[in-house]
Amino acid sequence: MTKLILAAAALFLTPALHAQFKVLAPANTYGLYAAKEFPSFTGGTTFSFGAASLHLKLYQGYVKNVNALQQRFKELEDEGKADTAEYAGLKRRFGWEFNGMRLHELYFAQFGAAPLGASSDLRQALAAQYGTFEAWQKAYLALTQARGIGWAALVYDRPARRFHNVWINEHDAGVPAGTEVLLVTDLFEHAFLPDFQLEKARYVQAAWAALNWPVIEKRFAGK
Repeated sequence: MTKLILAAAALFLTPALHAQFKVLAPANTYGLYAAKEFPSFTGGTTFSFGAASLHLKLYQGYVKNVNALQQRFKELEDEGKADTAEYAGLKRRFGWEFNGMRLHELYFAQFGAAPLGASSDLRQALAAQYGTFEAWQKAYLALTQARGIGWAALVYDRPARRFHNVWINEHDAGVPAGTEVLLVTDLFEHAFLPDFQLEKARYVQAAWAALNWPVIEKRFAGK
């Protein structure tokens, strides 16, 4: 059963199933991005090495496509073709690829199994809005069980000093403009099928137990 699931996950991650763009220059050109490493994610005990490796491979594909899109934009702009259907279509694609890259970076970086202090600013702020920290946690975890693929996220509207638990459909639909993503849970099947099969709730609980809360608190502090 596990082999079948891993095979299905590998098929899902094959480049042929995602839009690919020709890479024209190295990642130090035109302000392009380089894929990061996340030892706290790959070296943890929550996910198997195979599952973590597949997930990182998917992320690296987003980085590659973001870079390739930027290069294609420059080509079309230099050719005077910024008013073409190709340019417009790729611009619409860019947000999906970019958020796919950035949300994965936020997700991978928040692992490390470190608790949130009882007197932390983040805990107190969430309790002030939701009544208790536990009330916010219950609402967030309930959101992770919504049907469909996407992301659950805790975002912070800094000007209004208000939190929102939001559902991000795919990658680029559902992120309120101007908010900061503090915590995000990947709820695409590839995040949990290899290790947890169809038990999404068990995956969410395991991922929750492995959160590095000081990392999330630094995001709240704007650091």
